[in-house]
Amino acid sequence: MGQLTDGRWSNEQPVAPTDEKGDFQRADSTFRDWLTADGSPGPDGQRGVRAEADRFHLYVSLACPWAHRTLIVRALKGLEDLLPVTVVGPIMGKHGWSFQEEFGGTGDPLYGFDHLHQIYTRSDPTMSGKVTVPVLWDRKEARVVNNESSEIIRMFNTAFDDLGAKPGDFYPAELRGEIDALNDRVYQTVNNGVYRAGFAKQQAAYEKAARALFESLDWLEHHLDGREWLVGDRMTEADIRLVTTLMRFDPVYHGHFKCNWRRIVDYPRLHRLMERMMAVPGIAETVDLNHIKTHYYRSHPDVNPTGIVPIGPASI
Repeated sequence: MGQLTDGRWSNEQPVAPTDEKGDFQRADSTFRDWLTADGSPGPDGQRGVRAEADRFHLYVSLACPWAHRTLIVRALKGLEDLLPVTVVGPIMGKHGWSFQEEFGGTGDPLYGFDHLHQIYTRSDPTMSGKVTVPVLWDRKEARVVNNESSEIIRMFNTAFDDLGAKPGDFYPAELRGEIDALNDRVYQTVNNGVYRAGFAKQQAAYEKAARALFESLDWLEHHLDGREWLVGDRMTEADIRLVTTLMRFDPVYHGHFKCNWRRIVDYPRLHRLMERMMAVPGIAETVDLNHIKTHYYRSHPDVNPTGIVPIGPASI
């Protein structure tokens, strides 16, 4: 995967760093400013940036479940005209995420860069850390506003409402406590749990992550008994944060990451939740199964040294 150290790119670091017990260690996001309608501070006092038309740009990977969240909320809120998108290619090579079109990227319309790490050093020439997607970029100040997906989707939920965004609140005040509690379990054991299983370097670490993953999937399946959505009576952030993992589960995580106790198709309620969300206008257009499979099977040589991409499944 590589990373930046004092503004210089190095690909000597492992794709998925682990601790002495073989447990995968995910790095924290680096940029944490907050986009608000009026430029006021974020909910925890983060530096506020005012939402404006023709100012911001979103960098994503169609393969990445974290970036996929932001594309879904962008579509649901109708932010396409307010928030242009650049897509990196599916293969993470020796220079990390690439804009180069021969590798499936769209090219970088802002600076003509070849790789995403150049965007990071354009923002901070001395940066040290991982280069990840999504990236919310401020064209006016030429810097990264935020690269934490869970925060970006909350910004998109309200920041552009006065600039023509579609109505819809996916983090309603009266449901926030329940959403936060569910999000916390899903992040620890499902969203990140598949990576903890797939990148584990020791048997015990793998089994611990895999068992926690399927315990949570079993719990979620039971939780959906008699209801259509995870929280309340409509789609919320909780559904959006879970579904991007569900969409990748059978095509990738089941085999590539050894999460093979069951498939999502074996969970009728979870599978119906995924189908229900795919039927919502705008969501299906954010899914690119070819990008998803190509990225995982060709970007993790420690997991899949041949780089062979399986032909199935036929659909998610």
